[in-house]
Amino acid sequence: MDVEIGIQNVARPVTFATDKSADEVSGAIAEAVKNGAVVDLTDTKGRRIVVPGSAIGYAIVGSETSHPVGFGNLAEN
Repeated sequence: MDVEIGIQNVARPVTFATDKSADEVSGAIAEAVKNGAVVDLTDTKGRRIVVPGSAIGYAIVGSETSHPVGFGNLAEN
């Protein structure tokens, strides 16, 4: 799932993919913002993303559906 976190006073958002569910990611972000804690998530490459909850301007949590890439079996009518 793709995640984008906008940080206040920073021009570029933090964008990464994670194996966590949308509920887990949004719950971690909401908890950090509410309590002034840090969001600590791990991306699909094993890197840790740590952002202070007080610095988060916005978060976009992508869908969990996978999108096939390439050409499928094209049936002729």
